[in-house]
Amino acid sequence: VQFVESGGDLVQPGGSLRLSCAASGFIFSIYALKWYRQGPGKEREAVAVIDSGGIYTKYADSVKGRFTISRDNAKNTVVLQMNSLSPEDTAVYYCNAGRSMSWGVDFGSWGQGTQVTVSS
Repeated sequence: VQFVESGGDLVQPGGSLRLSCAASGFIFSIYALKWYRQGPGKEREAVAVIDSGGIYTKYADSVKGRFTISRDNAKNTVVLQMNSLSPEDTAVYYCNAGRSMSWGVDFGSWGQGTQVTVSS
């Protein structure tokens, strides 16, 4: 199982970024896909999840209305569109997968993550 995250960057407050995660090593289309983040000195937290069919989504309260998760089952990728970014969104962002829409994951392996820094 492998997750490769990309798209992180330095962005000003109020800006936008689009993160992408390429997954392999499992049957992508039957798993819910999930984004997590870990800020400086903080524990990893769940951000968003999308069901296997790309229909149902769930978001952490801190990102609701600003972030959008989507997936492309043909390309085994999941995307996190992030708008109206604030310094509190600064973190390393990771993706993972699970069979349910809970915040838990089924795989113990994590990618290297992608760094998002929001600063003026």
